[in-house]
Amino acid sequence: MNDHINDFIHYLVVEKGLAKNTIQSYRRDLTSYMDFLQKNLNVTDMKAITRSHIMQFLSSLKNEGKSSRTIARHIASIRSFHHFLLIEKVTDDDPTVHIETPNAEMKLPKVLNLDEVEKLLNAPDTSKPLGIRDKAMLELMYAAGMRVSELISLTLNDVHLSLGFVRCIGKGNKERIIPIGQIAIHALDLYLNEARPKLANSKNKTDQLFLNHRGRPLSRQGFWKLLKQTATKAGITKELTPHTLRHSFATHLLENGADLRSVQEMLGHADISTTQIYTHVTKTRLKDVYSQFHPRA
Repeated sequence: MNDHINDFIHYLVVEKGLAKNTIQSYRRDLTSYMDFLQKNLNVTDMKAITRSHIMQFLSSLKNEGKSSRTIARHIASIRSFHHFLLIEKVTDDDPTVHIETPNAEMKLPKVLNLDEVEKLLNAPDTSKPLGIRDKAMLELMYAAGMRVSELISLTLNDVHLSLGFVRCIGKGNKERIIPIGQIAIHALDLYLNEARPKLANSKNKTDQLFLNHRGRPLSRQGFWKLLKQTATKAGITKELTPHTLRHSFATHLLENGADLRSVQEMLGHADISTTQIYTHVTKTRLKDVYSQFHPRA
C-alpha cells in the first residue's frame, strides 16, 4: 500500500509541481491513514477500502482532539489520493465521493500593528554583517509579503533593485513578480554590497541570496531562530511566526486602500477567497478601534 503512496507523491512532484512542504503534508496524512487501515481495520488491499473505513479513520482523528481544519486537510489528501488511484485504474471506484468536508472554524491571522513592525524591523544590529542580513530579510518579507520558503529560496538573479522588484517561485512552482519599496531596496543594497561578501565562503560558492554565518544558504530553522531573537530584542511579546509578517503585509495594504485583487496577486493566492480573510481582520481591527475610542462604545 505504501508503494501507491510513493506513486502518488511522484505524481504530485512531477505532474503538479507542488511545493516541498505541501508534498510532506500529503505524505504525513496518507501515511497515518494507511497505518490506521492496516493496524486497526486489517485492510491491506486498496480495492477493499470503503466509505465506512474512511469515516472510522476520520472519527479517530476527532477523538484525538484534531481540529476541523486538520480533519478537512486529511479529507482533501485522502480524496486526491483515491481520485489518483481511480485514474490509474488501481481501484474501480472512489470511496470518498459522498464524504463531506467539515466547516473549518475561521481563525483570523495574527498581525503586528505598525508600531510593532517598526520596532521589529529596526531591532537588528546593522553594525555587523549578520545584523545587516537580518534587517534586509525582515524588510523584504514585510515589503513583499513573502513566505519564508520563498525568501530563503531567492537567488541573486531574483533581485532587481534598479527596477524595484523581486521574482519569487511560490506554491505550485508559480512565478510572481512583487514590487518593493525604497526602504527594502536600501536594506538589500547594503546587504549585497557590505554584508554578503563577508559572509560568502569561497569554498562553498552559492548564488542563494541569504547566507548563514558559515556562508551556506540560510535554512527555515535558521530564520525561525533569528526571528525569535529579534522579536525578543524588539520587546514584542505576542506570538510571532514568519507568516505573521506576511499577514501584516496584506492587512496593512488593505487598511490603506489597496484592492483585494492586487493583494491576491502579490501574495500568490490561487483563489481570492483565501485573500478575503484579511478583510475580516481589518473589520475586526476597526471594531477594536471603535470600542477603544468612541465615547459611547
